Amino acid sequence: MPRSVNSVAAKDRKKKVYKLAKGYFGRRKNVWTVTKNAVEKGLGYAFVGRKLKKRDFRSMWIVRINAAVRPYGLSYSVFIKKLADAKIDMNRKVLADLALNDPKAFEAIVNQVK
Repeated sequence: MPRSVNSVAAKDRKKKVYKLAKGYFGRRKNVWTVTKNAVEKGLGYAFVGRKLKKRDFRSMWIVRINAAVRPYGLSYSVFIKKLADAKIDMNRKVLADLALNDPKAFEAIVNQVK
């Protein structure tokens, strides 16, 4: 009895991985074992990167808010506490955007909090 292999499915599986390796350099793009490892590693970094992106953006917003409230004699932590005490519910993303793009509106919020 002849040996049965499912080469069609195997080729399709490999094609998916090779497609993900598009743009890789050298053997990373065209040697199966090297490609498979490189793509797995890359997908792992992509997963972690999606988590780190959120952390990085929040950190950037905090830096921008801190820089914007310093001229008014406040620090970031004091400003956030006073916002909470004044029952103003604005997230850091909006506050950072106001500080950068609409300083008058941000100043109004700071004066309301003081």
